[in-house]
This record gives sequence, C-alpha cells and structure tokens, in this order.
Amino acid sequence: MIRTSIKGLAATICVAALALGISLTTPSQQVEAGDTIKVGSFLAVTGGAAFLGDPEKKTLEMYVEQINAAGGVNGKQIELILYDSATNPKNAVTFAKRLIQQDEVDIIVGGTTTGETMAAIKEVEGAGVPFISLAGAGVIINPVKKWVFKTPHTDGMAVQKIFLDMTARGLSKVGLLSGSGGFDKSCRGNAQALADKIGVTIVADETHGKGDTDMTVQITKIKTAGADAFLYCGFGAPTSIAAKNFKQLGMTIPHYQTHGSASMRFVNGADGAAEGVRLPAAALLVVDQLPASHPQKQIGSDYKAMYESKTGDSISTFGGHAYDGLMIAVQAIERAGSTDKAAVLDEIEKTANFIGVDGIYSMSASDHLGLNMDSFVMVEVSNGGWKLLK
Repeated sequence: MIRTSIKGLAATICVAALALGISLTTPSQQVEAGDTIKVGSFLAVTGGAAFLGDPEKKTLEMYVEQINAAGGVNGKQIELILYDSATNPKNAVTFAKRLIQQDEVDIIVGGTTTGETMAAIKEVEGAGVPFISLAGAGVIINPVKKWVFKTPHTDGMAVQKIFLDMTARGLSKVGLLSGSGGFDKSCRGNAQALADKIGVTIVADETHGKGDTDMTVQITKIKTAGADAFLYCGFGAPTSIAAKNFKQLGMTIPHYQTHGSASMRFVNGADGAAEGVRLPAAALLVVDQLPASHPQKQIGSDYKAMYESKTGDSISTFGGHAYDGLMIAVQAIERAGSTDKAAVLDEIEKTANFIGVDGIYSMSASDHLGLNMDSFVMVEVSNGGWKLLK
C-alpha cells in the first residue's frame, strides 16, 4: 500500500493549478490532525497493466503534492490512499472494500483496467461512494451507474475512429485480433457491432489467451483471410507482441491498434515493429504538435513538462486519465463545499467544459464520461515517435 498524506509543503501555485479554477487556501492556514479529504485509489502499478498504472500513480502523487503545497482544497489537505492491485480484479475488490470500510475515503479515483473497475463497481455502488475510473471500456458507464464515472475515451469511440480512418483510405476488409481482458473483449464486441454500420467487413476474428507470448498462429490466419487492414484490441505487453509478430510474418497491410497502446512503452517494447501503426489517442500524446490555438495546448504542455521533469519518463495518455480524474474530483469537492458524497456526486455530474489533458468534459446525470469524438486524434508511429495525422 502507498499511503500519502502530504502537509506543510512550500507554497508553489503553478499555472496548471490556477487554470483548474480550484479555490486554494494559503499554506499559513493550519490543518487540524485528521482534517483531510481522503482520495482513495487502487491501480495496476505492477503486473500486466503496469505501463498504464505506473504513470497513473505518479500523476496522482505529483498533483496531490502540488495541490497540498498550495494549501489544499476548502482549507483541507488531500490524503491519497493508494493500493497496488497488481492487475488483479480480485485485489481490486479487496482494496475497494478496504478503502470504503476501513479507510473511509471520500472518493475513489482509480481502476486502471476494465476488469478491475467492473469487479469493484458492486462495492462502490452499494456503499454510495463516488468512483472515477481510469479504464477504457464503455460498459463501465453504459448503462449509467449512479456512483461511477470515467475519464478515458471508450473502446467504442476508438473502434469508430479507426473504422472511419480505414474507410477514408479505401480499406474495408478487417482482420481482428483481440486479447482476453475486459477491455479487449469489449473492444472486440464494439468492432463486431460497428463494422456493418461503418462499411467494413471483419474477414477474420481471432483471439489469444492471457499471458500468450506468441500470436503468429492467429495473425497467420488473418494473413490468409484476405484482410486489407489489421486491428489489435488489447493493452499492455501484448500490444508490442502483436506488432512484432505482425512484422515477423511479413505483413504489409495497414496496422491499427487502440488507445490501449498510447504510450512510448508500446513503441519501445515493439523493437521497431510499431513503425507505421495507427491509433486514436487523446491529444496529450502529441501536445507539442498541436496548434497554439488548440484549447488543450496549454494544460497539456504544462502536464507534460511537470511529468517528464518529475519522473524522467515520457508522457502517456494513461497518466492523463489520472490527472483528469483527480481534477474533476477536486473541483467537484470544491464546488460542493464539503465531502458529502451525494453533494459531490451532484457536482461531478455538473462538470461543464472542463479542459483536461485528455479532453474537454461536460458530464450530466445521463452521461458519466462527458467526452465526444472531437477529443480524439489519429496518430501514427513515425521514426520511433508519435506523429499527429491531419
């Protein structure tokens, strides 16, 4: 467990904090012992989804420290209580219960993967604790669940963006390969549901098991099926394996992946095989290539500078999910004037035109994501980095 209660830090209010519209108190105000806002989290800091969970953890810790250094929220410091779920849904349930019953947190911002998030939903819904998930599948918020929100674009949005890019290039026959995780299965289901509507045909529909380190059998079947485009639905280490096997088999058709691969760890893990791969991602991934007039340019640039300076690592959209989740939570608590859970829930649903690093959010009682397709951009791996496609 990582338990963080940061108090009495030097007052440094950065531009990003001011841009959030948070009412921050001065560091000279004394905070009573135990007078904190408890933000709980369970993240896949280790295990198969570590390249998602690690930047999420670092982001939460960074910005809790920054907010507390500036005086906190509503006169209180934030206490971050964070557990490593190790990419295990059973651990997610255990830690969700602990956060609610023992730690008595005010809100939960976490849930790296769809499997972990879905496993924990029963606990948060039963206890009535606001929960902002950092996982991708649309099933998390569709249908709407009273206490559950999320910040990443959905897998359905990703598939739609990909299929539209394919058809714009004259591609129509898709070879689909999916993993066995919750996000993977949901992505596959959306691909199956959207194909006919957008004008593509899935000519091969292959899957691989958890922990598989070779997918050449499945990709060979796709190769012989006459596909003119390849789509991989998954996240974590398998994304790089799929790319390497694709190249090893001499595949030359356009290769697509989802926002589950929106990290340099995917690119580096593929050892050059990711070159040319296209995927939809939050604009944060290519913030340096955005025009100065882009509404997310400043906040994304500030996040990138802070994250890379503090961690020595390159940004990913996964850390961005955590940033947006934390800030939506903090703003809702600030507007509510308390940590009353029903009041905070109401204020999260009132989130309007919040400019985050992953998108511009406008939530409601019937929309617990609040993002549209405009917050998604298509990118391509080019010369070992990310290139924004016009």
